[in-house]
Amino acid sequence: MQGITAGMKTTRKPIAAAVAVLLAYAAGAAGDAMAQQAAAPATSAEAAAEPKLEQVVVSGIRASLQQALARKRNSDSVSEVVSAEDIGKLPDKNVADAIQRVPGVNISSSAGGEGGFSENDRVSIRGTSSSLTQTLVNGHMIGTGDWFVLDQSAAVGRSVSYALLPSEIVSAVTVQKSQQADMVEGGVAGSVNIETRKPLDFKQQLTVEAAVQAIYADLPRKTDPQLNALFNWKNEEKTFGVLFQVFSEKRHERRDGQEFYGYTPIAADSNAALAHPELAGVLAPSGISATLFEQTRKRTGAAFDLQFKPNKDFTLDLNGFTSSLDAANYNRSFYNNISANINATDPVSGASVGVVPSQYTIRNGTLVSAVIPASQYPAASATKSYNSSLYTAFGDQIYRPGSSSSSAYIDLDASYRVSNTFKLSGSAGYTRGTGKTPADIGYEAGLIGGGSSYQLNGLSTAAMSFPGADTSKFSNFVTASAWGSNVITLDTEKYAQADGFLNLSNGVLESAKFGLRFAEHHRNVSQPENRSCSICDGTTSAPLPQWDGATYPGNFGNGLNPGAGFLRGIWQINPAAIAAWAEKYDKTGGPTTKNWAGEMDVKEKVTAAYAMFNLSGENWRGNVGLRYAHTQQTTLTNLPGGTNPIGLDNVNGPYTPTTDQRGYNDVLPSANIKLDLSPTLVARFAVAKTMARPDYSAMVGAVTLNDTNLTGSSGNPKLKPIRSTNYDAALEWYFSPKALLSAGLFYMDMSSYVTYGTANLSYFNNSFKRFDNYSISSPTNISAKNKGVELAYQQGLWGGFGVVGNYTYTDGKAGDNKPVVGNSKSTYNAEAYYEDDRLSARLAYTYRSSFSGGLYNSFPQVMAGTGNLAASVNYKINEHLTLTFDALNLNNAVLRYYGQNKDQPIASYTNGRQFYLGLRGKL
Repeated sequence: MQGITAGMKTTRKPIAAAVAVLLAYAAGAAGDAMAQQAAAPATSAEAAAEPKLEQVVVSGIRASLQQALARKRNSDSVSEVVSAEDIGKLPDKNVADAIQRVPGVNISSSAGGEGGFSENDRVSIRGTSSSLTQTLVNGHMIGTGDWFVLDQSAAVGRSVSYALLPSEIVSAVTVQKSQQADMVEGGVAGSVNIETRKPLDFKQQLTVEAAVQAIYADLPRKTDPQLNALFNWKNEEKTFGVLFQVFSEKRHERRDGQEFYGYTPIAADSNAALAHPELAGVLAPSGISATLFEQTRKRTGAAFDLQFKPNKDFTLDLNGFTSSLDAANYNRSFYNNISANINATDPVSGASVGVVPSQYTIRNGTLVSAVIPASQYPAASATKSYNSSLYTAFGDQIYRPGSSSSSAYIDLDASYRVSNTFKLSGSAGYTRGTGKTPADIGYEAGLIGGGSSYQLNGLSTAAMSFPGADTSKFSNFVTASAWGSNVITLDTEKYAQADGFLNLSNGVLESAKFGLRFAEHHRNVSQPENRSCSICDGTTSAPLPQWDGATYPGNFGNGLNPGAGFLRGIWQINPAAIAAWAEKYDKTGGPTTKNWAGEMDVKEKVTAAYAMFNLSGENWRGNVGLRYAHTQQTTLTNLPGGTNPIGLDNVNGPYTPTTDQRGYNDVLPSANIKLDLSPTLVARFAVAKTMARPDYSAMVGAVTLNDTNLTGSSGNPKLKPIRSTNYDAALEWYFSPKALLSAGLFYMDMSSYVTYGTANLSYFNNSFKRFDNYSISSPTNISAKNKGVELAYQQGLWGGFGVVGNYTYTDGKAGDNKPVVGNSKSTYNAEAYYEDDRLSARLAYTYRSSFSGGLYNSFPQVMAGTGNLAASVNYKINEHLTLTFDALNLNNAVLRYYGQNKDQPIASYTNGRQFYLGLRGKL
């Protein structure tokens, strides 16, 4: 990998073919050797495309910022770059954290319904969903998995889990915002290309690096070890190199929260609406939960690279990566059952038996408070005919030992210079990701009788109480339900690509690039067994798990800034006791309990070809090209019933595996132009057609149900890809070394965006052994538009100080006038740094305004705006040792979500702060 040194003199001239340089970067090059802001053209486009200077290690924040700016300036397309030193110096522990500070990039800490955590996991570009961002490693796909059971089964998207990608493996990251014909299709909004280190790019013949850290998380009050090590060697002839890297990173998570399980209209024929007609159609909370989540995460893995270059014309590179995340977790929820209590019906006659509030408040069409006297609830009963909809409260204890995810790939790259004007290159590889929840052990206890009340307070915490019941005593509850599931997801791709590069040097036609690519992708979700409890009938005679008297921690919810009436002191069961109880009573399982409705299988074969011309003239450069992609898609869905069904002995009923096949073509033209208006002023323009294939769970017709909240989701195998025409314009002023002032405009015209609608359908409720009406969300195509502005500024100041800042405005709306998922109106980053020969320090603040998170339990959810403060300090003891300190979430931000308006809170979470103290050594 080519690099630069601060203050290093160089005889290289700027790039004659900036686009070709980007191609070299995607194969593992790290940047243009450029310490000045501008220089003269290189001797040939092909030479510029494959610079092979020695790696010179960048040291220092300012030098790394200069390297990133050099790469950005020399690119023909609209892009952002984060260099290796940026990642090494920033207080960032995975790649998502590292790139959140560039214009137009948003990150989130979850893929879907699991809520927010302390480690960021997903990346999106320009206010769109993370599924519309293509993530590549060295220019190829990477298989990915998720550790959370709902992301494995219900919301199976195409975004990559960055929790599997530690920042230490990275040489550089390029965020590509405008498309080129030679880039792999799949990112409507743009792509992120993660470049790993290459053995022959190191300056020294032998390099050994290691970092040992201790992380202290202040909410769980746990300290854990983290280790990263790298070994690199190349021979004296610089024709062969070996790199090997390992990492082992453990951390404890604790999340305190309050969750609201969506909102349900009060039925017009309910007792409440009959007594108070103004309540008919008003949205009542489906449950208000005090939620405690604990998890131990351990990320382990390794990377290797073998590079062989016997002469200047031939290079062979074999590299691989593996990462696994052990993510056992235990989630406790204690909640009331308001909407179910009000809308309860007799299971035989269907007549209303629901409760009637004695006091209530309606605001914005929402029942924001209610008092339900004890007289409205039936007395505790030992009969099996008790209506579970009339439990006053529920306590869920869900233990997931063995939850995990993994990602790995093996890749072979080769390039051969056939002549001075023609070069061939190619790659082939295989990637695999998994997500596993071998045991999703759920136990639910109900409170029978007694009164209840609640008060919603907008985005502040809600009050909740159960007069006459001691919620700290588990003995006051009865066994209501229990379940156990086994979910396995698999994500694989095998690929091969061949490219040709031809130096033309014919007027404005500088060079041509053309190639073919083949990929076969497979995504599978299997749920071979779902256990249940045959004796969990809601009676007082059903056995209870062993309780050791434990309750939620005494400081539960302190980080949420709780108000009056915040529920505390709730009973909880040791997870080992839950597992022991389930082994004894929750054993009804086996092949006949296969969750056929939740399974899916998607296979895609993609054949792509492209041709691109690099153009140049006096003070301008650019490229035009065309990419063609044919997608052959096969989806397998299990549908209920059918003329010749299987699974006749399945407890969920008979089903018919149904295959849907289709093929579609995409023709994707693109054009980029860069104008050097002066030695320091650059203008850019770009236009391209882009596409992204729909999320896997959106395409497959399988139905996933939530038996408690009576919600679910299903797919649509006829969905079209998300297609868009993108326009970009930017002006960049490099007014001094390591300095930039820029402004950009973008516009995305999406002809086939994906949105979701809901419908009420009847399904068998496996938890309570009856048919219920579920609110089912399903996807459909719709048009959408997204436009915005990006502003950026960075400059080294005086005495080692410097500043970096940017602001992004986006405005995305679908054809139904609803916001595009992931669309934050405003995102900004503010960063200050200081650096001298021994000390370097950064303080960085990132803010993202509210954005739509799609549907949660078939109900809209919006994440409120939030900001995050992080800091890092590095002290260089000597040439070999550096002391490091990183602090994340210093402001202990609360993550808050709401529904159609702020009178409908969805969730509030606090994850605490994390502090890293370490020692980095280098030989």
